[in-house]
Amino acid sequence: MSTSTARVVVVGAGILGASTAAHLARAGASVDLVTEADVASGASGRSLSWLNSAGARSDAYHLLRTVGIDRWHTFAARHGHEGGLREGLRFDGGLTWAAPGESFRERHAHELAIGYDSVWLAPEQVAAWTPGVDPSAVAAEGAVFNPGEGWVDLPLAAGVLLAGFRAAGGRLHTGTGRAHPVVEGGRVTGVTTDSGATFAADAVVLATGPRVPRDVAELGLTVPDDSPVSLLLRTGPVDVALRAVLNTPRVAVRPAPGGALVLDSAWSEEEVVIHGEGDYEVKDSTLEGLLAEASRVLAGNPGLQLDGYGVGRKPIPGDGEPVVGAVDGVEGLHVLFTHSGATLGLVLGEFTAREVLTGRPNPLLAPFRPGRFTARF
Repeated sequence: MSTSTARVVVVGAGILGASTAAHLARAGASVDLVTEADVASGASGRSLSWLNSAGARSDAYHLLRTVGIDRWHTFAARHGHEGGLREGLRFDGGLTWAAPGESFRERHAHELAIGYDSVWLAPEQVAAWTPGVDPSAVAAEGAVFNPGEGWVDLPLAAGVLLAGFRAAGGRLHTGTGRAHPVVEGGRVTGVTTDSGATFAADAVVLATGPRVPRDVAELGLTVPDDSPVSLLLRTGPVDVALRAVLNTPRVAVRPAPGGALVLDSAWSEEEVVIHGEGDYEVKDSTLEGLLAEASRVLAGNPGLQLDGYGVGRKPIPGDGEPVVGAVDGVEGLHVLFTHSGATLGLVLGEFTAREVLTGRPNPLLAPFRPGRFTARF
């Protein structure tokens, strides 16, 4: 389609939707960004936002994630002074160690073999590489430090992207309720929303996080879904030297703007009581336990105060790998559904915008097409 006349609707204003919309508008398309509630009010607002490709995964997925990290470095260089990102986008590394009875030696060896920056540290060496960690909390065998990793505050990043989106003529529509693609004659013609608004389009991009499988199921497409409930806790400001992302057996911790910390863990998510879709109960004992676990891994074991938390489903495709690109059988419809939304947020928006406007598939995305699942018809 002609970039100057292309009409595109992007559904979802998390990091993937904001990035896609910004890249489309910058290229000259006419873009409406439609979101059920507010910007980054879903999974992007409760993400640990660890920028990484640590551990073992498919070669194609690892390559895509490393390209994703590269784009965040570029974004930091170009926009690090905007919208509070000086505090909200950092590359101070990631530190992780194994649970009792497990070992990360093989993980470290794998990372070295594929060229991923990886350093093995004894507990007494940790402070010299990444201060703010209690060495007595580190596994006796040691820990893996990945110097090239980082973290990003996704709501801040989305805000910077959307400032550029608006400057390029893009239109943001919040609080629309659910948006439903309209399909006529085998192609998408726009979306309708629960608020009654309609938007005509030549192409629609669904970036609705964990709701993508449900949204495309209404069109007859099956995308396996393994999205669990996530819980992200935010502390009040605390005087700690920590700058890296910590991934420990009982808690993950990263710094946040304003001197706060954000925390999550697998066990705390399992304690969330699900009463129904969107209706979750978080016990006080879970929050207190998560704060205590974080204090144990920080130097000086500081007292941590709860500032707030977010709870809801986080997107994870059934096979663990991203689901990206054009939907077979519905011309003009594209989807974005991935667990690694933070790491891939910028690059998937860039690649998707280019595919929408040019029709030329990006070879880096070939293994991740929605067509790898059950055909629509």
